[in-house]
Amino acid sequence: MLLATDLDGTFLAGDAETRLRLYQLIADNPEIKLAFVTGRGLENVIPLLSDPTIPVPDYIICDVGGTVVEGATRQPVQPLQAEIDARWPGERTVVDAMVQFDRLERQDVPQQRRCSYFCSTADVRHSLAGIEAAATELGCEVLYSAERYLDILPRGVNKGSTLKALVEHLGIDPDEVVVAGDTLNDLAMYEHGFIGVCVGESEPALLEATAKRARAKHARVLHSPHTGCGGILEALGHFNFLDLKGVDAGPRAAEPPGKSDLVMVYHRLPYEESFEDGRLVRRRPASPNGIIPTLLSFFGDGKKGSWIAWAIQDPKKAVNFVTHTEVDAQKYPRLVAARVPLTKNDVDIFYKRFSKEAFWPTLHTFWERARFREEDWLVFLKVNRLFAERTAAEAAEGAVVWLHDYNLWMVPACLRELRPDLKIAFFHHTYFPSADVFNVLPWRRDIVGSLLQCDYIGFHIPRQVENFVDVARGVAPLKVLETRACAPRYLTYGYAVGLDEVTTAIEVHGRRIGLGAHPVGLDVDRVRQVLDEPKTAGRMTALRKEFADTRVILSVERLDYTKGTLEKLVAFEKLLETHPELHGTISLINVCVPAAKEMTIYRTLQNQIEQAVGRINGRFSRVGWTPLQFFFRAIPFEKLVAYYAVADVMWITPLRDGLNLVAKEFVAVQGLTNGSGVLVLSEFAGAAAELHGAVLTNPHDPHDLVAKCVYALEMSPVEAEARLRGLFDVVQHNDVHRWGQDFLEAVEESCAASSEAPQPALVQAR
Repeated sequence: MLLATDLDGTFLAGDAETRLRLYQLIADNPEIKLAFVTGRGLENVIPLLSDPTIPVPDYIICDVGGTVVEGATRQPVQPLQAEIDARWPGERTVVDAMVQFDRLERQDVPQQRRCSYFCSTADVRHSLAGIEAAATELGCEVLYSAERYLDILPRGVNKGSTLKALVEHLGIDPDEVVVAGDTLNDLAMYEHGFIGVCVGESEPALLEATAKRARAKHARVLHSPHTGCGGILEALGHFNFLDLKGVDAGPRAAEPPGKSDLVMVYHRLPYEESFEDGRLVRRRPASPNGIIPTLLSFFGDGKKGSWIAWAIQDPKKAVNFVTHTEVDAQKYPRLVAARVPLTKNDVDIFYKRFSKEAFWPTLHTFWERARFREEDWLVFLKVNRLFAERTAAEAAEGAVVWLHDYNLWMVPACLRELRPDLKIAFFHHTYFPSADVFNVLPWRRDIVGSLLQCDYIGFHIPRQVENFVDVARGVAPLKVLETRACAPRYLTYGYAVGLDEVTTAIEVHGRRIGLGAHPVGLDVDRVRQVLDEPKTAGRMTALRKEFADTRVILSVERLDYTKGTLEKLVAFEKLLETHPELHGTISLINVCVPAAKEMTIYRTLQNQIEQAVGRINGRFSRVGWTPLQFFFRAIPFEKLVAYYAVADVMWITPLRDGLNLVAKEFVAVQGLTNGSGVLVLSEFAGAAAELHGAVLTNPHDPHDLVAKCVYALEMSPVEAEARLRGLFDVVQHNDVHRWGQDFLEAVEESCAASSEAPQPALVQAR
């Protein structure tokens, strides 16, 4: 069967329960073909297609019948569209002819093959004859509906004629078509003998015009008292298109609730796994610094929770896959790891290839490096679906689900369908770029549509929030509900990605979505504990002795083209060229953590870095002094702390970075040891927004990199100490505990505001 339905007041109307019932009914029954038949222009229909809760139509008839396209591709259905085009005299011709009727007000909405106006009933009575005569002369006709809308259309073109032509084109039995509408411009759909329903609160003129069909002995039109989707559901049952039990059974059964009040959804487990001698072995991460300890800390108070992450399921290993494991029975007694079984191939495609080759470069504004493969996208969707299903099984009724980062972009769409009761929060750890960059992604509408199913979305800094708002605005009609000043916490006009005001709530498709800037904080207590260990003092003493005659410039980063390692080394070479007086007095220590062996995209960069290191040391080294020490390996945090402590300058120069926790680690160590080290930080790092006191540099400008590094080296002790005090204040106050508390409080506040907000009024039907 084919369900051909108007949108506003019809398919998009009704209470939430009946909409869900109808949408699930269509999704669960592929034999039901769906056609949107609307007065909207195609541009105003497209935003609906990004909403994962609304079924994607097989066909779209819009512009009151003037446009007919396939739902999936939005390409014209031919030859139907060509036949309509041949009847249309052109927009400019029609507008010029109608300019004489000063009581017509052109609608400022997208429209093709029609000209749409506002016109009151009184004005229509006064001018209708003249308008119709002018339209007839152009080969057009007039359609007036809802006592407000007036459309000039090609002669013989309306919702009904185009629907009839589509039905014939597809070879569908007319008796297998159900039409649904609520205003007079839907009348034409009923005039071709199709079975139909006028939903509750329909325009009286439509009810009057279809009254005979509704009262006939074998009535083919139902006047339903139920609004929107409720009326459509009643009609499907009334006309026996589907088994009554199926129609009346209610919404698809939701996933039964789990037991976890807080569900952390992250792509990695909070421990490492490996197979040794045929058995699965768990151990602490080799490099525990980063986000994982931060997230684990939220379960330290005994909160009942689940940590959702992938685990390799290898059928060749003689080990049964275990879904649930303990994380740390002593520290987190009520936290379980819920493992999502993935094949090694799935992980390689989903994370190591697709995420890093398609999404990572785009997010960091290196879109020209991106590789887009549709087959990889399908794997990405599959993996995200598995994560959503596991999350739905773990979460208690009304639980908070905290999703992390771009690898899980499509989870909200699936999860909202499976568990509408959940509070879905998403934190974007990576940089979120401007719309002109993000929109390079072929699947941008799907991604943004999924994110808009969240109750709350957090980013590191205000600029990233606003970038998301701009992207979302290009996907669906968006209303900004709340804004907040960025100052005094964040820099405004003082750096490359500064902003004076940030959006904190938006409305899309009638849903309220909270937004916020939440730069990840540091676990300062953990840093303090490491500093208190006797081994740390010994390491610091040894390093100070080693570099007693030189000032230390320190850099710590992962191997990645976004981190600006090569650009920094080139700048350091230039520094040595232009400042010979510094020879023998400074040393650059660069720690660069290598990427996984499978990530071949970094091999060229690694070779370039190694060549630069060799060239610099070859040019400038002398007996007793090597200007550059390059460690191409991970250094455990316990040892790294000692390097932070002895550094005179921390030189962090990513070309683009969501935040950069290394900068905060340096500040914390310096502050806790009463140091006076200077932080030189890229103004394109998210941390630059809140770290007042850092010397900001433009990593894309070699001259500025050199100048700011030299400035830091030559800074007076008084200035250095003052800057560090300010930095340490920020890092100590806005620590990881405050970050988590602020984020979760923002989630609860946003959900409360959504539940209290009045339901938006239905859009006037077209």
